[in-house]
Amino acid sequence: MAELPSSDLLGRPTRREATAATIETAYRASAPEFLRVATAIAGSREGGRDAVQEALTRTLARRMTFRGSGTVDAWLWKAVVNSARNVRDRSPRVAERTQENAAADDVVDERRDAVRAALAALPERQRLTLFLRYYADLDYAAIAAALGVRRGTISATLNHAHETLRATLDEEVLA
Repeated sequence: MAELPSSDLLGRPTRREATAATIETAYRASAPEFLRVATAIAGSREGGRDAVQEALTRTLARRMTFRGSGTVDAWLWKAVVNSARNVRDRSPRVAERTQENAAADDVVDERRDAVRAALAALPERQRLTLFLRYYADLDYAAIAAALGVRRGTISATLNHAHETLRATLDEEVLA
């Protein structure tokens, strides 16, 4: 008889559940979200792909170090966020679009640039929290686990980020 994967009383996986199969299952279930968040953090689609691949490779290689203090999914999210940060920090800034491409949709581009600039100006924790909430649609507990902070911190962080973005973007619209 095969041994069933074990979990604690709260249903969280224990160390034995961080197998290649459980990591692969978690990855396949969230792959599009991983890519969206990693792309947003890394600053390019290629960088996002590299970050997700690096995170999956690292978690598979280090699966025996999984402590079981959270879910495999949260562990994988943390790896994706950290890999995307590393890719962003290693790569040169993406070149600005050329003038001929920028002229096509000036109004849309200006708004998009204003939002990007406002997001870039946020502190990193606020920016990452927004990405995980709205790009990956994670709940507060999953975001807290991925960033290694308390759940209540996520609520406060999102609130501050929303206030800052609202004030910054209102100034852009009024200017």
